Amino acid sequence: MSSTTETIKPVDTDTARQERRARIDGYLNRADKALGIVGLSWLVPIVRLAMGDNPRAQLASISRDLLIPIAGIVAFLIAWGVLAPQVHTSLGAIPGPAQVYDQAQSLWADHAAERAKASEFYARQKERNAKLAAEGQSDRVRWRDYTGRPTYVDQIETSLLTVALGFVIATLIAVPLGIASGLSRTINGAINPLIQIFKPVSPLAWLPIVTMVVSALYINPSDAFPKSLVISAVTVTLCSLWPTLINTALGVASVDKDLVNVSKVLRLPTSTTIRKVILPSALPLIFTGLRLSLGVGWMVLIAAEMLAQNPGLGKFVWDEFQNGSSDSLARIIVAVLTIGVIGFLLDRLMFALQTAFTYSPTR
Repeated sequence: MSSTTETIKPVDTDTARQERRARIDGYLNRADKALGIVGLSWLVPIVRLAMGDNPRAQLASISRDLLIPIAGIVAFLIAWGVLAPQVHTSLGAIPGPAQVYDQAQSLWADHAAERAKASEFYARQKERNAKLAAEGQSDRVRWRDYTGRPTYVDQIETSLLTVALGFVIATLIAVPLGIASGLSRTINGAINPLIQIFKPVSPLAWLPIVTMVVSALYINPSDAFPKSLVISAVTVTLCSLWPTLINTALGVASVDKDLVNVSKVLRLPTSTTIRKVILPSALPLIFTGLRLSLGVGWMVLIAAEMLAQNPGLGKFVWDEFQNGSSDSLARIIVAVLTIGVIGFLLDRLMFALQTAFTYSPTR
């Protein structure tokens, strides 16, 4: 009797391939949502194309989401480079992309040089104090902060701190008022005329009043929050709280009445009803208001910093305008592009928080 040895090889059935494809599609769909939050959803069609997933559809997506935007940017840069030198101002011709890029590098180099000076200052101070302590002269040991000029990066940080402070204050005021307004027609009727009156007021009109009030009340300013920063932040608050207030009131007022009635039947405390019923339903509109408020606050901030002389991007633009050097226009354009990019990133941050804290049936 002869025996034969048979080797059984695993068969990659259609079902196994479909299950593997379904898992991969699930991963890609989750990646698409995550990348879409930060504005990088154009990466997903490239990955799908590399995996051989419907090349025609993926190429169409790449063309729509990546190639066309790049073409638009390239066309803008070409038009900028060609037309800008034709416009002559009191400070010279409008700088093109190359000059603006050079000034951006110069600003970064200035920041690096200033940080190097600060490091050397602290190193010398530490060495001096250690020597004095070793010689028994501890009473002469002094620790001082580096007082060099703020760099462009420092001014960006100041602007971000200012807008964050103003936005937080606006949120703490607008969300409770919006909830109260949405729950009570009486409160809504009382504050609605004030909203309609003060919402269109320009930050340039608020700034003199805010300056006088802050100067009268904020008598002993701290180093962390100088008076100019507080003035700018309060101005941001007064101009940016309205979208959050209006959208919060609208979101609360549009909550399903059946849910509110159920909470009444269960005799839930008002605080529990707001926390468990009202807020979860109203969060999408509240976050929409927060995104709008943050965008308004970031725009208002630049004008407020110009006049309040808060050492942020607004003051940088104003100082460069007053400076009138041959590089000033290019530096102002660097600031304009920086303001735009930061505004986009702040909006993406709020969108990410909205996606994390609100429910969407498409998620």
